[in-house]
Amino acid sequence: MKRALITGITGQDGSYLAELLLEKGYKVFGLTRRTSTVNNERIKHIQEKIELLQGDLLDQSSLASAINDAEPEEVYNLAAQSFVKTSWNQPVLTGEFTAIGVTRMLEAIRTVNSKIKFYQASSSEMFGKVTETPQKETTRFYPRSPYGVAKVYGHYITLNYRESYDLFACSGILFNHESPRRGLEFVTRKISNAVARISLNKQEKLELGNLDSERDWGFAGDYVEGMWRMLQQDQPDDYVIATGEKHSVREFVDLAFSVVGITDWEKYVVPNKNEFMRPAEVDYLIGDYSKAKDKLGWTPTTSFKDLVNMMVTADLEMEKRSNA
Repeated sequence: MKRALITGITGQDGSYLAELLLEKGYKVFGLTRRTSTVNNERIKHIQEKIELLQGDLLDQSSLASAINDAEPEEVYNLAAQSFVKTSWNQPVLTGEFTAIGVTRMLEAIRTVNSKIKFYQASSSEMFGKVTETPQKETTRFYPRSPYGVAKVYGHYITLNYRESYDLFACSGILFNHESPRRGLEFVTRKISNAVARISLNKQEKLELGNLDSERDWGFAGDYVEGMWRMLQQDQPDDYVIATGEKHSVREFVDLAFSVVGITDWEKYVVPNKNEFMRPAEVDYLIGDYSKAKDKLGWTPTTSFKDLVNMMVTADLEMEKRSNA
């Protein structure tokens, strides 16, 4: 039985990855921070099948202890301060978790067991103000937020440890990936939840920023398969995981309202660019996943339309349950 340790296991990606690894026969360990309010909602259906260990990316010794206890062959570092807007309000904390935290984990692996395979969650936000389209592994990084800058650090420190210490360390440059488990603060889930509530007369309006902003949106459940495949290769490398398609926020809104049969959605949406505008914007991201397709045999399986339908349907069910 292979053993894996996942940081950020209570998040969207961590919960889907834990499910995938359990299906593949792994013994799964999750690293969780000690907080006054425990939020294991995303993993409650599998909590009896996994083992949670306390640790924190801000605390070096706790990471070494977790690796000693779990004895994993694979470590997936998914933990981060991952909300871009918050990174402007808390730039130093974002740097500590999302950048320096990667170094702490790599150091723990290097000192405890350098044979462990390591996955780092890089991000399309590293491309920021894009210098070429579509973006691939060799595209220059031009981050436009403290989060993007921190992810660039995490990406390069992973590469540095791979080349300096011969660690099996990979970075997956994942473009936007969503699901019904996405946090409500993210625009896609904000839309799907608001649409569900509006259709049930529980909410009147949906405030959004730039409706013309375009992203490459995929399904998180597909993307964790890419993470796993990276660590099954003979040699470590970095890969873009994306759909290769771009869609605007406006398209997402239109599809989401169509799921509940509302065609005149404009009367429910209130544009508020000032409220949701970042100090520096990222307007256009689209990934080239051809390397992952060729070397990993990975392709996305969930269409944009199916993703939107999945999210709105799940939020409808959740809101109806809350009524009951």
